Amino acid sequence: MKHPQPPVDLSEGDDEALVEAARRDPEAFGVLYQRYLPQIYRYLRARTGNADDAADLTQQVFLKALAALPSYRPCGRPFITWLLRIARNTVADFYRRRRPTVAFDLVPEVTWGAGEESPESVVLRCEELALLQALYQRLDPGKQELLALRFAAGLTVPEIAAVVGKREAAVRKQLQRVVHQLKEQFRGT
Repeated sequence: MKHPQPPVDLSEGDDEALVEAARRDPEAFGVLYQRYLPQIYRYLRARTGNADDAADLTQQVFLKALAALPSYRPCGRPFITWLLRIARNTVADFYRRRRPTVAFDLVPEVTWGAGEESPESVVLRCEELALLQALYQRLDPGKQELLALRFAAGLTVPEIAAVVGKREAAVRKQLQRVVHQLKEQFRGT
């Protein structure tokens, strides 16, 4: 016979309390889903360059996380780092199964007359974004991942280090180098 569990405030609880609640009641996983969906999606969108693929992979990540929740151990790390490790593995599997393509749908749509910008400056900005996307696509996957974790998922250096399994100092230095490399390539074109 199951003993009734005390109610848990799921709206503002810390991750450990939410994980425990989700272990007892899978419907409680929805709070974790809502909390981390934007970060996981942005990370996968940056890694795939395609909104549809990112949405599909995001769904897979959360299904895998729900299935693996009983084996989750925090080990002093935020829940998001565990989710992003699942996302890393999911996107790696995705690319093993499928030949990568370059998609430029990350470039924002132009809306004429929406602001003070002239049509020329809007075109110039879009060209610069397309160039930046092309430079990003030429980076090796490890560098792409660091940029995606930092700028798309919005993780801090310590969180990135936990996701990729490297020391913080190494991650910080790699990020500095890759950002510098992109700036130099961007200026040189």
